[in-house]
Amino acid sequence: MKCAERNYFLPVFLMLLLAASAQVPVRRLAPADGLFEAGKFAEARELYEQIANKNAKDVHAAEQLGHIALLGNQLDEAQKWLEKALAVNPGEVEAKIMLAEVFYRRNDFPRAAAAMEGVSPEADGLRSYSTLNRAKLESFKGQVAYELHGDGEITRLKFVKSEPLPLVHVRVNGSPEAIFFLDTGGSELLLDTEFAAELGVKSMGSVQGTFSGGQHAEVGNGRIDSLTLGDWTLKNVPVGMLPLRSLSEGFGVKRIDGCVGTNVLYQFLATLDYPAGELVLRRKTAANLKQFESESKGRNVVVPMWLAGDHFMVAWGRVQENPPALMFIDSGLAGAGVKLAEPPIKEANIKLERDKATTGQGGGGVLQVVPYVVQEVSLGDVREKNVEGLYDGPFPWERVWGFYVAGMVGHDFLKSHAVTFDFVGMRVIFR
Repeated sequence: MKCAERNYFLPVFLMLLLAASAQVPVRRLAPADGLFEAGKFAEARELYEQIANKNAKDVHAAEQLGHIALLGNQLDEAQKWLEKALAVNPGEVEAKIMLAEVFYRRNDFPRAAAAMEGVSPEADGLRSYSTLNRAKLESFKGQVAYELHGDGEITRLKFVKSEPLPLVHVRVNGSPEAIFFLDTGGSELLLDTEFAAELGVKSMGSVQGTFSGGQHAEVGNGRIDSLTLGDWTLKNVPVGMLPLRSLSEGFGVKRIDGCVGTNVLYQFLATLDYPAGELVLRRKTAANLKQFESESKGRNVVVPMWLAGDHFMVAWGRVQENPPALMFIDSGLAGAGVKLAEPPIKEANIKLERDKATTGQGGGGVLQVVPYVVQEVSLGDVREKNVEGLYDGPFPWERVWGFYVAGMVGHDFLKSHAVTFDFVGMRVIFR
């Protein structure tokens, strides 16, 4: 299908479900801050450690060390540094938010809620951590979020369809089978608002999601008792809620009821096996990882990754002959393989095909989508030629996390591979 013929309402709706486009200000502490802003996290960490060792009361250095550890999903290390920052300045909002994220990733929601004490729901830092809704977190008191029930070490969900995005059958609170799409650009499990109402899901407030073109829409917060995936069931699952059934026709199915995002996949050693047409979930154990690696020995391409905000996977990539840059891995970018910020488009002399522009439906309304083709895009050592891209306005994540992100790779880049997300080793494994 030619780029001009694609339906673009899907990617622009999915890409910014829970992320804000406002840039987070970064305090200067040159040269450590400069290295951090460039994505040189290991080098920045060394300098921040030197600063922290000389001055134990340097809140910014401690906070940045906590941030870098959180990016690497080194949760004990992140907790140590963030608590040091808060010991010096108990009111440091950014440190509180990141500490809450540490507990969130451990599925300890009550402690995450406690860490949020004194943080305004309107705090700028929450724009990348919109899952940290305090009322929702507090509702898990006495319970373990994402509690896994079921036998065996692996379960498989065959794709209902693979295009324009993979669809799978799930059950919510014991409901009949419902069709959900898979999207690493989403965070928590998302329910269509009507579907959530039919299930009697209680609303716990909302956050404002920022969508393509700077448009805004409200995303509800809630929780469900259970999510059944193949042979397994997750108990006590947080959810977001927004209208999704309007996407059904574009997916070519009678009804879309939700989306499986990164926070759900995070509970497993998860593989989006596009060639085999299935989602493979393994228990997140060292033994299962070893078994997986032995089964695919010699066929894997390993790409290190970092986890920004509450769910954004980023890895080093490259656009044509541009310098390497961090890229966001968003499997929910449908109808294209890449979406770039304006600087790499200009640096690579990529031509926007404005004569092929289409009108797309974004989360907040109608906007224009312009296609283009990139001669080569790489993520680590994974390379794709003549990758179709789309432009629908400024790239919202360019500097949101305090470091530069040049764009994202999407469905068309990933779909020739089996893509496994190892959130313990912090690697994306392509086969």
